[in-house]
Amino acid sequence: MQYRRFGRTGWSVGEVGYGMWGMGGQWDAVDDEESLRSLERSVELGVNFFDTAWAYGDGRSERLLGELVARHGDRRIYAATKIPPKDREWPSKRGSKLDDVFPPEYIREYVERSLQNLGLDSIDLMQFHVWEDAWAHDERWQEATQGLKDEGLVRAWGLSLNRWEPWNGLETLRTGLVDSVQVIYNIFDQAPEDRLFPLCEELGVAVVARVPFDEGTLTGTLTKDSTFPEGDWRGTYFVPENLHSSVEHAEALEPLVPEGMTMPEMALRFILSNPAVSTVIPGMRKLRNVESNVGASDGRGLPSDLLARLKEHRWDRQPTEWSQ
Repeated sequence: MQYRRFGRTGWSVGEVGYGMWGMGGQWDAVDDEESLRSLERSVELGVNFFDTAWAYGDGRSERLLGELVARHGDRRIYAATKIPPKDREWPSKRGSKLDDVFPPEYIREYVERSLQNLGLDSIDLMQFHVWEDAWAHDERWQEATQGLKDEGLVRAWGLSLNRWEPWNGLETLRTGLVDSVQVIYNIFDQAPEDRLFPLCEELGVAVVARVPFDEGTLTGTLTKDSTFPEGDWRGTYFVPENLHSSVEHAEALEPLVPEGMTMPEMALRFILSNPAVSTVIPGMRKLRNVESNVGASDGRGLPSDLLARLKEHRWDRQPTEWSQ
């Protein structure tokens, strides 16, 4: 495992972190014992940054992370979680009011809930699970977050930006009160490179890259006939309009996959080739996923000629009804 500086916090985090959404039960059936085995293996391989959220199973994923941290008191494990929007709207909408999404007393309430689930005295990174840049200069969230930091209940604060809106947080970053930003970044979603990454580098804000495989498209395993189990979130995301186009974009990449490399590995190496990224958090529920994904962290990025060709596969999209 290679390690990178996590922005101005100075933390040294594994460049491949662990995304724990799938352990909350929003995908297909989840086996907690298998989840714990996968988490344990990741620690053995050097993973030390784990990203969860209260919304991942109403605290289920947080509790699994708490168990892991408790078993490894001799290791520095960074726990990152998120406050769900009070109105339970993912993503937030233009015109959403801070009072309806993150009122000050609600921010404190969910910090305390997450602390209880995690079994910790302090949360390393607490993130807002949605965000609107229109709230940037509202003093209420600023005072609430700074107060929780001063009390030692939260060490750092972050934003988790809405899908396909890497611009929707720039003014908030300029307040100096945000230590990290989590954003979708992958071979298709290259828009964060335009304005977000340069600002993060200027301000010393850490970048957490999520959705490295475009919700599964960049695994190369989806077909236009793919279906998903009942209750699996992907069934609402990969509607025919999206599924067919996604498969076509993935098929166009297949000739570029180097010999001896898989498409998922190429996808991870594309992200890790960008020094602006502090860590990437693929979702991992099985041992084989942990071992293959962590294997991409060996200090070897993609060759410049391949990176240039992958740049041509940028796919700019706009939020829609199904892109929550």
